[in-house]
Amino acid sequence: MSNSSWLDLDLINSFTPVECGTTIMAAEFDGGVVLGADSRTTAGGHVANRITDKVTRITDNVYCCRSGSAADTQELSEVVSNLMWHREMHTGEKTLVRDVAAEFRDKCYNGRKYLYAGIIVGGWDDLHGAQVYNISLGGMMMREQLSYGGSGSIYISGMLRDGYRPNMEKEELVLLFRSALKQAIHHDSFSGGVSRIAIITKEGIERRVYYNTSTGKAQATGTDVLLGCGETKKPRKS
Repeated sequence: MSNSSWLDLDLINSFTPVECGTTIMAAEFDGGVVLGADSRTTAGGHVANRITDKVTRITDNVYCCRSGSAADTQELSEVVSNLMWHREMHTGEKTLVRDVAAEFRDKCYNGRKYLYAGIIVGGWDDLHGAQVYNISLGGMMMREQLSYGGSGSIYISGMLRDGYRPNMEKEELVLLFRSALKQAIHHDSFSGGVSRIAIITKEGIERRVYYNTSTGKAQATGTDVLLGCGETKKPRKS
């Protein structure tokens, strides 16, 4: 007799890891970085959340895109954000983008046996300007001009590589990301919802939300405010 035969079938099934999917991307442009992500959180074949914000604030000048387990990546981003806040309070200086990426790298590597987290860090600092870092499963960190990940990225990798050019104009890059996310949402069953875009420059961050419609705008009134469409933020004064 199996050691687990006494367990209820539903309880046994709950021990099976669920597959998590998404589409995230980030790239440098002439003057800053653009980050993009879909908004669907899945748990196996179930949609757990349709409007998740996977473009997460770490500091005023650094954000990250999260893929993998929602619980793991949410906790990681919260921990790293708190560490960076304490560092800024002690030093009185803005956090470097590389420092944030290195913190994610260390935590993903040390927890590689039990964490399911892929992170893309993007931001701006006065020392190195616009930067994008990819922290893959297992904790390997690499700086890239264009980075993408998640289950939906396999459908749009060629589109992104072909369409991206170094030193693109901001709106050109936003349009490329909008188109790529729309295609990923169409082809990948784990990606869906709206397309969230964050634009980070030395002036601050601009947040945008694009809907999966022909115009990219909402068809129902009132949803723009709920999803944070058009949110623009300046760096916080200490």
